[in-house]
Amino acid sequence: MAVYCIGDIQGCNDELQALLRRLAFNAERDHLWLTGDLVNRGPQSLHVLRFVRSLGERARMVLGNHDIHLLAAWAGAAPLRKNDTLSEILDAPDADALMDWLRRQPLMHEDPALGYSMLHAGLYPFWSLDEARDHAREAESALAGNDHHALFTHMYGSEPSHWSADLQGWERLRFIINAFTRMRYCDAGGRLLLDYKGSPDTRPHGYLPWFQVPGRKPVPPGITLITGHWSTLGFYEQPDLVAIDTGCLWGGELTAIRLDGPRQRTSLACAGEARPELDG
Repeated sequence: MAVYCIGDIQGCNDELQALLRRLAFNAERDHLWLTGDLVNRGPQSLHVLRFVRSLGERARMVLGNHDIHLLAAWAGAAPLRKNDTLSEILDAPDADALMDWLRRQPLMHEDPALGYSMLHAGLYPFWSLDEARDHAREAESALAGNDHHALFTHMYGSEPSHWSADLQGWERLRFIINAFTRMRYCDAGGRLLLDYKGSPDTRPHGYLPWFQVPGRKPVPPGITLITGHWSTLGFYEQPDLVAIDTGCLWGGELTAIRLDGPRQRTSLACAGEARPELDG
C-alpha cells in the first residue's frame, strides 16, 4: 500500500490521470490525499469530482477556496465569476449528490502515524495544531449543517483580518474559513493579507509568508504540514512544511509526494489552461 498526496488539480483531470498512471496508483490498494481546489478554471472539474468521490475511503481531501466557492454557487448564494468553469458541475444530473458529499469534506486532515497534517492554505501562525483542529471542526459543522446556505451568504469578504478568540457568529466563521483556504501572507501581528497572490520575493512591505511570521506557534515534533493553494510559491520545503501547488493550471506541474516511508516527489509537466493572475 502506498499513500500519495497531490497538489491543486483545479479541473485538470487529464493531468491527474496521467500522474496517477506514472505513480502506478492502484485504487484498490493505495490511498490518495488531495490538498484542495479540485475544481475550477480547468476544463474537467466534473470528472475530477466524480473520480475522487468514487474512491470512497481511499481518498482524503481538504476543501480549498475554489471548492467552497462552488458550494456557494450551488446553494445560490454566490454568482459564478467571469473565469469560473463550474457550470458543467451545476448542470450535472448528480450535482446535488456531489455537492452534499463535497460540503462534508474537512478543512484539515491528519494522520499522526504517518506524521502529516494537510490543510489547503496553511496553519494560521498563532494557532496551535490543537486550536486549528477545533476551529476546523467548528467551520466544518457549519458547512455540513442545515444552515449552510446562510453560511455561504455571509462567507465572502476579507474582514476581520485578525484573529480574536472573542470573534463570534459569521465574522468568526469567515475568518476561520479564510485562514484555512485563502491565507498566504500575514504581518507580524497576524493580520491576513488575502488579496496578494505573488511570490515571496515580491511581497508587500511588512508582510511575510504565514510560515515565516515571528512568534509562530510551533508544529508538534514529528508532524509535517502539507499545503497547496500557492502556485507562485511553487514546491517548497522546510522542516515542518511541504507545499506542493506547482501551478498545473498555469502551465507548471502537477506534483505528488509519497507519504509512507521516505518522502518522494513525482511531478508531471502540464500544458496550462489560464494565466496566473486570474488565480483565486
